[in-house]
Amino acid sequence: MKIAKAYFVSPDRSTGYGVVAISISFFVFAYSTRFGQVSILAFYAVWFPLILVDYRQSLGNYLKFHWIIGFAVLACLSVFWSAAPGATARACLQYASHIVCALIAARTMSVRTLTIGALGGVSLVVLYSLAFGQYSYDPLDNEYTFVGAFASKNQLGFYASLGIYFAFILVFVLRERGVWRILAGICTMLSGYALLVSHSATSIISIAGTLGVMTGLGVILLFAPHARKGLLLFGIVVGFGVALIGLNAGGLNLLLGAFGKNTTLTGRTYLWQQGLLAWHQAPLLGVGYYAYWVQGFADAERLWQEFYITARTGFHFHNTYIETLVELGVVGLVLISTIILRVLLGHLTKLLDDRNDRTSYIMFGISMLLVVRSFFEVDVLNAYQVGSFLLYYAAGLLATPQRANLPAYRAMRFRPGMRQA
Repeated sequence: MKIAKAYFVSPDRSTGYGVVAISISFFVFAYSTRFGQVSILAFYAVWFPLILVDYRQSLGNYLKFHWIIGFAVLACLSVFWSAAPGATARACLQYASHIVCALIAARTMSVRTLTIGALGGVSLVVLYSLAFGQYSYDPLDNEYTFVGAFASKNQLGFYASLGIYFAFILVFVLRERGVWRILAGICTMLSGYALLVSHSATSIISIAGTLGVMTGLGVILLFAPHARKGLLLFGIVVGFGVALIGLNAGGLNLLLGAFGKNTTLTGRTYLWQQGLLAWHQAPLLGVGYYAYWVQGFADAERLWQEFYITARTGFHFHNTYIETLVELGVVGLVLISTIILRVLLGHLTKLLDDRNDRTSYIMFGISMLLVVRSFFEVDVLNAYQVGSFLLYYAAGLLATPQRANLPAYRAMRFRPGMRQA
């Protein structure tokens, strides 16, 4: 029996394979440190063979989209000045291959496939954590929290927030029915429970803020094209104004107090200060990709000890931009910021021009979630992380002609909870 290539590489026909591939990928991203190399091989096994199926459709020509690969190229070049060249070489090759897989997914899987696969993957991740997870004592928060099968409650919270987001997308944007809506309901209940028991303030605030922005944007899109940009600018100004008034009125302390936090953000402000001090040692190009948190290095050992990280691995500065400054300096910061802003503003611009563009609506929400989290977490700088996979998937969609992504939706109108024009 001959199977058509389209069932693997055509966005409008690859749903069956894509849902399985994305679900496996999400599970691997969550637990690769637990299952080791076998899980990583499973991740590569679902994406790299697509090159053999149809290399033109799977790869395309990304060389002219230098803004997508610039940060990864710098990470690879940093092996020449890295304080730990062996660690840098291994990590940058993993990161580069991870990006290739995300770009393959962008060219071969539609956002509908991504959404369904993400719901399946998140459900598996949360179920595994509920079945085999544990509570962990956090000496900084002075409380026990449920971390699941992760080393950090914030990672469990991140997957839970993604589950809620994609369930929102499937029901209110894609308007799927039947078994997929049941899957969305199951994932919402699992994710909601995981979000509550994890006590991850970052995840709760980020998903609440993202859904709020998505709802507000949906209202703006009700208006005529020439009025949307003005209304968006007005909304941004009002949002900043309310935020400033809230900060001056003690709103930050109230918000932090609601989650049991203090003004140090559970030690993050001290960690940020230490990161900036480390950056000053190599301000232009940094100490090298993945070359700071290395066992035997004095500063890393000191911070691990101060933050009770007995494993002496898997730690970071809890800020994407400070982490980038330390590892790849100002040049790296410019490159990663270019990707993040280009994805966020690129999809927003397309959406303002065409409110029926469901791809851009969904990807704008993902990029918004990643931007909010970027000030408190490091989700997009490393390989085998769901955040970096989603960022480069969204970037790949911007670099791919629209006709290659949503051909099945041509006869359908985009209605993210709004009426048609």
